[in-house]
Amino acid sequence: MSNEYQLNLFEQLNQGLPASSPSFPPELIPTDAKIPIPPGTYGTIEELADHCHQCQRCGLGSTRTRAVVGRGNSQAAIMAIGEAPGQNEDETGLPFVGKAGQLLDKILASVRLDPEQDIYICNINKCRPPQNRVPTPEEIAACKPYLLEQIRLVEPKIILLIGATAVRGLLGDRRGITKIRGQWLEWQGYLCMPIFHPAYLLRNPSREKGSPKWLMWQDIKAVRAKFDEIGW
Repeated sequence: MSNEYQLNLFEQLNQGLPASSPSFPPELIPTDAKIPIPPGTYGTIEELADHCHQCQRCGLGSTRTRAVVGRGNSQAAIMAIGEAPGQNEDETGLPFVGKAGQLLDKILASVRLDPEQDIYICNINKCRPPQNRVPTPEEIAACKPYLLEQIRLVEPKIILLIGATAVRGLLGDRRGITKIRGQWLEWQGYLCMPIFHPAYLLRNPSREKGSPKWLMWQDIKAVRAKFDEIGW
């Protein structure tokens, strides 16, 4: 199927449809990453997940075991966005379930945020890059329409950007995470908070004042305070 024909079908199937309408058949997912997935394509997270599991918009589709879409409450006030799945996530189909994910859950629980009720957790990329390398700009761009649809569907009040790749992938901000962590940033009406990736904390276990773990504690307390202020 040519890209032109595929795009024509794609446009026809989306013309005049409200955001909650069923989308197009999975076999018509644009395989060329240059062909966008328009806002409002998916009516539910489940529809989006069905397409992610069959997606071949970049080369990661041919090397993954499973697409990793999200976990937690799809109507949560807080959305946490990481980088990409690792081996544990690729095997289970769930994000942040390895050691870093277990630490993330503990960090959230430390300020009485329930990872299953108060948070929706996902990644910039839905497929594992080989050897857990950082996703390329092309891979991020190919997968970004899915992320934007997730944000639209969840409608969070707060977005946690976990690590530099998440910041760069969503905001386009290339500053190092140590420079912008803990700062409230605004993106398209959403409050965003960059925080350290838990994998970084595992490599830096010190709890002394000024250490990454200590700084994370300050950041997650600020997130809890904002959550309470919003009054969700």
